[in-house]
Formats: sequence, structure tokens, C-alpha cells
Amino acid sequence: MNKGGLCIFGEVLFDHFPDGKRVLGGAPLNVAWHLQAFGQAPHFISRVGNDAEGEVIREAIQDWGMDSTGLQADPERPTGKVMVSFENGEPTYDIVENCAYDAVDEAAVAASTAHPGFLYHGSLALRSETSRRALRYLETSTPHTVFVDVNLRPPWWQRDRVLEMLRHANWVKLNRDELDLLGRDAGNALLDPAAFLREHDLRGLVLTLGASGAELHTQESDPIRVKPRGNIDKVDTVGAGDAFASVMILGLLKQWPLELTLQRAQDFGSEIVGHRGATVSDRAFYRPFVEEWKLEH
Repeated sequence: MNKGGLCIFGEVLFDHFPDGKRVLGGAPLNVAWHLQAFGQAPHFISRVGNDAEGEVIREAIQDWGMDSTGLQADPERPTGKVMVSFENGEPTYDIVENCAYDAVDEAAVAASTAHPGFLYHGSLALRSETSRRALRYLETSTPHTVFVDVNLRPPWWQRDRVLEMLRHANWVKLNRDELDLLGRDAGNALLDPAAFLREHDLRGLVLTLGASGAELHTQESDPIRVKPRGNIDKVDTVGAGDAFASVMILGLLKQWPLELTLQRAQDFGSEIVGHRGATVSDRAFYRPFVEEWKLEH
């Protein structure tokens, strides 16, 4: 990876659905996958097992044209797996523990990664101390921008640990439930988005609101709000937030106006819910966005 590049850190796994379908996933992988389709060449850092699913993931990443030098192989732990089920149309997740992405090796990260200019990570892979050490190496490399995508998956998170993670963040994305869980003052009173932004000294707080759209809060301007456009042909919502995050990152990298960035993120996230799973392997799916957003050179 070239110095000053885009670095995506965290879990990669397979989502297993009730109908027997298996879909490549993990929030960081989903974000990297979309950004690759948008021509951003992310350096993806994760770890898979020396097993059949790990080989499938490595081949998929390479076939998609992504840089695979940051994808480590674990000789003992299996490739990550999540069993997805649905309650009232919303996904629930049974996340298998002690997987390969829980053991991302700091030395291997140092060997494959130059100083990132833009660092994205979530929270699930940080449930293990080993992967947390690897992330700390990247944070001490002093990236210009750190974007944290909070994904609170019980029981794999601790409030104090997540708040410590935000200490290095410039931009944070979370949903309303996550804000309610994390945004409390010393007396346990709920912080509003503006207060949360100030509390953690963020450049921006992105608040996703499901079918109601999204909000963007910054310290320099009034909140920006967007809503989904038109009717959405919903298949499932797995990965919609990751699709949203990928376009927020794209807009920050491209220095689009923030309102335009937020609307495009909402539009792309809405489009993803029309597909099963979090990633799409057909480049034709991305073509209208690439053309409309003038991403081709």
C-alpha cells in the first residue's frame, strides 16, 4: 500500500442465511468491496483461516481486483462465520467467536502496511486484544482521518472499550439505538447528537435512522438531513449501513459537499437493500453510480 492511502481494517466472514445461501460479508470487507468498485483501491487488513472458506474469500478479493497483501492466514482459527436470521423483517446475528479475524497480527500488519492517510474500522473485530493491538499500530501511524463505524453486536462489545475507541476518531457513524447506548453523560443522561459530537471532539457524526433516512452533524454547521427517495424494493437490510458508510468515505475522499455526500450515501444504501446480502459481484450494479458521480477517469 502506498503511503497516504486508504486502509480498511476489521472482520471478513460469511453470512449464512436461513435458505442455505452463503454470502461474503463483514462490515469492513463490505465497505472495502464497494470502495474498490468505485475505483478507490483500498488496502484491506483482516485474517482468514487455512480452510475452504478462507480460500474462497481470498479468491473473491483477488477476482474483484482488491489488494490482498493485508489478508493474513491463520493456521489454527477458522474463517469467520455469522448465522443470520430475521425477526419482523430485521436481521439478527449469531456471530461465531474465536475466528481468524480475532487474531489479526500486528507484525504482519506492520510488514504489509505503510502509513494510511485514511483509516476505517468498525468495532466487532476489536473484541479481541490481539486485533486491538494491530489496530493500535495503525492508529500510531498517525492517519490524517479516522472513520469509525460502530456496530454493537451483543455480547461482543463493552461500552468503555467502544468509547475509548472513539478517542482516535474524526468521523463516527452509528444508528439511533447505538447513540442511546453510548451517548450518556456522567449522570447517565442521554446526550443529543450535538453534545455527543462535542464530547468526543469529532469532525462529524453520521446518524442513520433506517427508513427515516440519516443525519450528519458537524461542529461547523447545522445538521444535514436526508430521506430515502421513492419506494424501496426491500429484500433484506444486511449490509445497508456498510454501503452507506462506503459512500460517506468516498465523498470525504473526493471532497464532495457534505449534503451531496449524505444524499448519495443514502441512495446507495437504499439500493443495496434490494439485494440479498451485503455485497454485489456484478459490476453492472455499480455502473449507474460510477457514471452519475463521474468516477471514471
